[in-house]
Amino acid sequence: MSHRRPYRRESEERRREDLIAAALDLVAEGGLHAATVRAIADRAGVTPGLIRHYFTSKEDLTRVAYQRLMEDMIGDSASVLLHAPADPLARLARFVAASVSPPVADPVAVGLWAAFLHDVRRDPAMREVHTTNYFSFRNMLQSLIAALPREASEAQLRRESIACNGVIDGLWLEGSILPEAFATAEIIDIALTSVGAILNVALAAAYQPDRTQT
Repeated sequence: MSHRRPYRRESEERRREDLIAAALDLVAEGGLHAATVRAIADRAGVTPGLIRHYFTSKEDLTRVAYQRLMEDMIGDSASVLLHAPADPLARLARFVAASVSPPVADPVAVGLWAAFLHDVRRDPAMREVHTTNYFSFRNMLQSLIAALPREASEAQLRRESIACNGVIDGLWLEGSILPEAFATAEIIDIALTSVGAILNVALAAAYQPDRTQT
C-alpha cells in the first residue's frame, strides 16, 4: 500500500519540512537504506529532482533529519522547565523525569537514533551534528546542576553532568525499548534516585510532576 502524499501547492518551508518528515518516517520503518531519494520524494508527494532544490544531496537531507530528531528530543526535555517551580532541585527533578518519559522516551525515536549512529561513526558532518546536540543537552543538564544550593567546582560539575547524562541515556534506552518491563513511573523513580545519589541530593523527594501537561 502506497503512503504517497497527494500533490498540493505548499510553501517552500512546508515542502522542506515534508521532506524531512518523509526521511525520518522511512528511516524509522526500514533504516537508512530505505530512505532513498525516490522513496523520500514519493512519501513527500514530490518529484525526486525537487529534493535538490532544498538539499544539496541525500546525505545533506539525512544530516538535517538527524538534527531535527535530536532537537525535538532535547526540546521536549527542556519544555517542562517552562512551567517548572523556581526551586532549583525541583527544576532539575522535572528535567530528569522528562528525559526518560514519553514523548522523549519512545521506541521510534530510539530506532531512528540507532539507525543514524552508523553514519555518525563514518561521516564527520554527522558526527558534528551528534557532538553539537550531545553538548547542548549536557550543558543544559550541567546548568541545572550548577544552580543547586551547594558548593561545586567547574571540574566537579562537568564530571557530575557526564555521569548523570550517562544514567539518563541508559534509562532512556531501556524505557523506550522495553516499556512493558517496568512498572508505572519506575524508570522515573530510578532516574531521580540515581541522579540524586550522584549529586548527593534528595532529587526524588523534590519531584513535582507538571500538572499542566496532558
